[in-house]
Amino acid sequence: MTRKPNLIVMLTHNDVTVPDAYEIFESSKDLEVQHWGFKNVGLPKDEMKKLVDAMKAAGKTTYLEVVTYDEESCMDAAKTAVECGFDTLMGTVYYDAVHQYLKEQNMEYSPFVGRVSGSPSILEGTNEEIIQNAKDLMAKGITAFDILAYRHVVDGEKLAREFCAAIDAKVCIAGSISSYERIDTMFDIGPWGFTMGSALFTKNFVAEGSFRDNLNAVATYMKNK
Repeated sequence: MTRKPNLIVMLTHNDVTVPDAYEIFESSKDLEVQHWGFKNVGLPKDEMKKLVDAMKAAGKTTYLEVVTYDEESCMDAAKTAVECGFDTLMGTVYYDAVHQYLKEQNMEYSPFVGRVSGSPSILEGTNEEIIQNAKDLMAKGITAFDILAYRHVVDGEKLAREFCAAIDAKVCIAGSISSYERIDTMFDIGPWGFTMGSALFTKNFVAEGSFRDNLNAVATYMKNK
């Protein structure tokens, strides 16, 4: 039997943190959802910190997801994650210096795998190359990955399935989980977790409902599976 995946709720729409993220979190924090995160774009740093503090006060596990590619930007993002008090930095292209810095700060690092570029991001590389990339990073001590499977230029679902079967790590499938059918696929494939953001804002699950209504529908569906 495959494991039940975790849901990471991202307070982001179209890869940007929504301006009323704090209010949305406060309205939904009582739901049975443990993992919450947002992007490093969209809110000023003081508001990011306020939101992380609120999440931690509610007993949640926190994630900063970053879509940057050069070493300087990735290191800046790592420093922001530490400054704001997140539990995990997700995303960024892997750099030894970023890994070392986060290790010293006791922060979990879940970098991208494969060749990630562009905005919105695309993922390139054969399935074999992406799996080998993950194995090489595991040899350096990485224990978690953020994989943009559904942004893969060939076949995202096949990649997700093969990657999860081959890699014994904390794998999070990021982006484009926007329907009950794709949630079912996540249960079938069995990653550690997946992120969901825009689909909750575009009301993919409760057409006339609020963000909270949509999140509650997803959380209930997953709990009952």
